[in-house]
Amino acid sequence: MRKTLGIYVSSDQHLDKLIRVCRAAKKRDVGVQVFLTHIGTRLSIQPGFKELTELAEVAICRVGFKDNRLERPIEGLDEKAFATQSWHAEMILNCDRYLTF
Repeated sequence: MRKTLGIYVSSDQHLDKLIRVCRAAKKRDVGVQVFLTHIGTRLSIQPGFKELTELAEVAICRVGFKDNRLERPIEGLDEKAFATQSWHAEMILNCDRYLTF
């Protein structure tokens, strides 16, 4: 059975490190789920964000996205990617390991 890494992101910094973690996980056949919330939603407008969406299943907190006055669409994400904190709770329940940025 494939292992899964969950990553909770509430910071608008370190996109480069987040991508490196996801690349390393992919090399080891570890699935990655990323949940962006609060100011972490701002990562969605940074150059390089699309690569993150190619390496991991990414969800964005709808409330945090709206509070940061960000606009859709975001390249690499469909409408299902805009989720609630319940997505985050499911990620915690289903992942083998969990990181926070």
